[in-house]
Amino acid sequence: MKKVLFVCLGNICRSPAAEAIMKSKLRQLGKEREFVVDSAGTYGGHAGALPDERMREQARCRGYVVDSRSRVFYPSADFPEFDLIVGMDNQNVADLKRLAIHAEERGKIVRMMDFFPEKTPYQEIPDPYYEGPEGFELVLDLLEKAVDGLLEYLQRNE
Repeated sequence: MKKVLFVCLGNICRSPAAEAIMKSKLRQLGKEREFVVDSAGTYGGHAGALPDERMREQARCRGYVVDSRSRVFYPSADFPEFDLIVGMDNQNVADLKRLAIHAEERGKIVRMMDFFPEKTPYQEIPDPYYEGPEGFELVLDLLEKAVDGLLEYLQRNE
């Protein structure tokens, strides 16, 4: 069983959307029992909250249910538990690497856009929190393609 954790800052926009998209795509492929998928944030100020309503609404329009509760990333529990820890932007990745104690832990950390299957000007999944609906749409567009790339990577490396 593969275990994937998506991480952003507050775990209310990008990482819960990535979690929902990944779970949906795994269901479509009939592989949901082969994976554990979760999300967390490097900042715990939203712990226990539902994802941002704007993200939930934009995702709902695409058929995704974004309903996980926000939680903070716990290094002592999450590094040993997950095979792959996917940061949404460079700051998330830097924060995760700072929290990693061992090289094995650092080796589990990757950027979401590393799996984007085509050339794009975006190097990170931008934080849509201070944006309008178009910011959330852009994030969903990027995440859908990056999750496809991540799934291809995981299938190649089984």
